[in-house]
Amino acid sequence: MCRRYRRVPPPESGFAGFRFPREVIVLAVRWYLRYGLSYRDVEELLAERGITVDHVSIFRWVQRFTPLLAEAARLCRHRVGDRWWVDETYVKVAGRWHYVYRAID
Repeated sequence: MCRRYRRVPPPESGFAGFRFPREVIVLAVRWYLRYGLSYRDVEELLAERGITVDHVSIFRWVQRFTPLLAEAARLCRHRVGDRWWVDETYVKVAGRWHYVYRAID
């Protein structure tokens, strides 16, 4: 039996169908979010690296991929109690130095 229409599988990634590689999109969005740059600043930084992209495209990337990146970052966060640090110092009490430390969650 011959089929007229071939079923197209859904994209495997949220980045599928874009002209630029995933790495470029993530880099542009990360620069915008992390360093508080304008879209034109990010456009200029990418142009210095040989990637020609319009600031409007960067705006659209930020709007579309910020929730995806935030969700991915949320999964990497540590839960409370996973890590402990020790704050330590010396304190002079009644003329004698004492070592003082405390555990910080």
